[in-house]
Amino acid sequence: MTLARWTHEHFDTLSWHDNAVHALRVVEGEYGAGLLIVDIDYILEWRPDESGGFSFLVAPPTRTFHSVSDLKVRLDYATPTAALTPFTIDRIDRRIEKRQHYDAVLWTLPVNWPDGEIAFEATGFVQELRAAPIVSRTMWLPRPAADSGA
Repeated sequence: MTLARWTHEHFDTLSWHDNAVHALRVVEGEYGAGLLIVDIDYILEWRPDESGGFSFLVAPPTRTFHSVSDLKVRLDYATPTAALTPFTIDRIDRRIEKRQHYDAVLWTLPVNWPDGEIAFEATGFVQELRAAPIVSRTMWLPRPAADSGA
């Protein structure tokens, strides 16, 4: 059972400000295009509290972009000597660019921290929650410690 599901048709009603990204997965497809699967902590709601701060309604979705090509990923943890942590995106931008035989949909995910950007062409996306949202004092969900592989 899907808890919640959105597609690119809901783009104008969704926000990804300050969403933590835990993983990117590239899946090969036909004719040189594929899937880009993004594991994020999706902030469904910012909730002001009486102390002037916020709590957050957060859930783990999988966001899958379809027919992805021309992928560019730039993340700079070195310049600010930042610790390796999940990065956060500022937003997701979408624009249409006229091509000779089709209208290309170009997506850009500016990264808040550290400096960076993810950009690509894709036909659209599906975002599905994997678990029910929880109220959190942080903008991200706790993760189990990763296996060190040792």
